[in-house]
Amino acid sequence: MKKINFSLKREIPLILIVIVAFAISLYFYPMLPDKIPTHWNFKGEIDGYSGKLSGAFLMPFMNLAMYGLFIFLPALDPKKESYKLFESTYIYFRYLFHVFLLGMHIIIMAAALGHDIDTGRLVMLGVSLLFMFMGNVMGRLKHNYFVGIKTPWTLASEEVWTKTHRLGAILMTAGGLIGVILALLRVNPGWMFVLVLMLPAFIPIVYSYVIFNRLKNR
Repeated sequence: MKKINFSLKREIPLILIVIVAFAISLYFYPMLPDKIPTHWNFKGEIDGYSGKLSGAFLMPFMNLAMYGLFIFLPALDPKKESYKLFESTYIYFRYLFHVFLLGMHIIIMAAALGHDIDTGRLVMLGVSLLFMFMGNVMGRLKHNYFVGIKTPWTLASEEVWTKTHRLGAILMTAGGLIGVILALLRVNPGWMFVLVLMLPAFIPIVYSYVIFNRLKNR
């Protein structure tokens, strides 16, 4: 079974996303203040700053690093042959993360330039959308060591992997959708964090342990 082939035509849109992030920073850099807000609490209040240089280029470099990581992960994975079975889903994941990071970068730049935006709510809306779209395809992921819900029990059994990712797909999609609705209704972002991130991440971990032991003892 062949590994995922590198296609420049397929990579161009992803490369452009990375370039756009750097272009935004370079264009607005002279207008930025010396301290840039880079972290907000659940109430949407700024509680962390970075210097001008690091604040302006942190997200673009994260996007660049993520691009390189996604390129090399299939070659590093002991189950590299599995990636061919979910190649389109893997590309889909790459687009999701690159667009998400670009969106976060735009929010940070807008806040740094003094625009009056509800940053905390926009961030939680972005995270909720990310989870919803990830959940939409989570069930298509095949057994591997880098992408998906990786616990000792999912990695030890392909059947546990499949069952866990089917549940994870439902939970992440539902949690993300509810998170989007709550963000649009301007509900406390703290509740959104618990709902959208914690429960869909925690429940499949427990479920994978339960299913593994149930299959082992049957």
